[in-house]
Parts: sequence; C-alpha cells; structure tokens
Amino acid sequence: MTDDDTSPISLIEGLATTRAIRRYHPDPIPEADLATIMFSATRAPTGSNRQGFRFLVLRDGPVATEAKSLLGTSFREGWNTKRSTDQYGDGSGQIDNSPKARMARTMQHFVDHFEQTPVVVLACVRVRHGGLSDGGSIFPAVQNLLLAARALGYGGVLTGWHSQVEPELRVLCSIPDDFAIAGTIPLGKPMGHHGPVRRRPLNELVFEERWDGNAGWAIDPEGTRFTQAGPPRPGQPRTDQSRTSAT
Repeated sequence: MTDDDTSPISLIEGLATTRAIRRYHPDPIPEADLATIMFSATRAPTGSNRQGFRFLVLRDGPVATEAKSLLGTSFREGWNTKRSTDQYGDGSGQIDNSPKARMARTMQHFVDHFEQTPVVVLACVRVRHGGLSDGGSIFPAVQNLLLAARALGYGGVLTGWHSQVEPELRVLCSIPDDFAIAGTIPLGKPMGHHGPVRRRPLNELVFEERWDGNAGWAIDPEGTRFTQAGPPRPGQPRTDQSRTSAT
C-alpha cells in the first residue's frame, strides 16, 4: 500500500486495510463520492432480498446539525463510562506511547470533535414481529459502506453510542416506529492513513474437520502483524509481532 489512500486498491487489499477511523478532516465529502458509497452499501445481500435496511445521512442541514449535537453528547457520555470502566488511565495507560494510551487519545479526539464529523450515517433496519429479524442483513450493507469509503480514500467506524439518545433522534429525524437504529457510522477524510488491520492468527480462528483441528493450509501472508486481543490458544503464545516465516 502506498501513502496515498486514494490510489486504486484491489478488493483483497481493501479487506485487509479497512481500519476503524475516528479522526477526520472537516472537509465535506463530495456528493458524487457519497452517492458511490451509499450505492455500494445498498448492493449488499439481504435475507430473501427484502432489503429491510434504510440509511439516514446527516450532513450539515439544520436537522443534521441538531442530530449531531445529540449524538456528540451521547458519545462523550459513552466514552467517559468506557474510559472509567476499562481503566484507560491505569496500567499501561499511564505510558504515553502505549497502545492503550494512544487509543484513549484517539477516542477523546473522536468524541470531542464529533459534531465536526463531515457525514454521520444512521444505519436503520426494519423490526418485524417484535424482533430484529432483518438485523443480520444490515451488517453486510454496513461493511460494504465502509469498504467503499476506503476505496475512495475516506474512513469510518461502526458505533453504537447512539442508544442513549435514540428516542430523541427518532422524533427529530422522523424515523418510523417499525425501524430501529442498528448503528451510527461517522465518515470523513482520515487524519492519517489506513493500514493493515491486526487480528488473531489464522490458526487460532480457522479449523479443519474438527473444532481446533489444524488447517495446515491456513497460513497468514508474509509480514502479517497480529493483535494481542483475546486469549491465545493453549500452547500457542502470541506476541504483537510481524509473522516472519510460513512455518
């Protein structure tokens, strides 16, 4: 990948480099690009092809401005709770350059500047028979949206901190009673760059024939970097390092 996030990328590269982006330049997203992103989102598969999702786009109109203000308040409250509960100020969080400390700074910037986010998308899904029977259909559409944004040089993140103000949002944005807000997706031009995402190694996630059965062919590409999140499998300690061989 080059330093230019607007350069053409393959679908495979897009899948491997679409990170959660939480810091944005204030520049608006051109309508042509926004239309391409939303078109891509609506091409996603849905159960029985019902297309039980809708996307409500908030930009800079009076309703959008009020909705972003509601969301900003909710997101700051959500982060304050998470920061305290997860003890972001303790342990390695006190080391300025630690992943924990860097994440805390990114999250603080994210919530403090939420109202300046160029585009916020409310991903909504139809509620049927008292439950979210179409809920599984909204998330492929959300991933399509994020991948299309990545392809055009933008970034975003799927969030759920709208829940505290959903009743007010529903009234403000005239959301029908038979639709629920499944996620809130801020979008904009990243401050910084996309890059390879870090996940657990393939041999911790992909099995063959039996649970924990070794899939010898499931080999991470050379140079893959891994996350330390989640417990390692017994006998397979893991560090946050690049994979240096195919063994």
